[in-house]
Amino acid sequence: MAACGGAVPTPRGAENVAVNRYLWAASLDVLSFLPVQSADPFTGVISTGFGTPPGTSAAYRATVQVTDPALDARSLNVALQSRSGPVALETQRAVENAILSRARQLRIADGAL
Repeated sequence: MAACGGAVPTPRGAENVAVNRYLWAASLDVLSFLPVQSADPFTGVISTGFGTPPGTSAAYRATVQVTDPALDARSLNVALQSRSGPVALETQRAVENAILSRARQLRIADGAL
């Protein structure tokens, strides 16, 4: 249709995906030691089960929400929990920073800068 001057159809649902692909991929990469229970790119939410990071004995689970298509810290929300409850704010910030750093690496590797 595009060759005939018509509009190219958008895949059903694609217009509703509003998450940054680098933040999404970086979240899955950084938290790869956690088993993914659900991942919905339409809402931007990744939920994991409990998993143990390499070199530690504490188990954690995470919920990540990517809220915007921008590669920006405001687009990322991470909630971490251990078996005994929420983790320290410093730990949560360290995970967020690791995700943001990995997202920037992915963007640079993709040639987007």
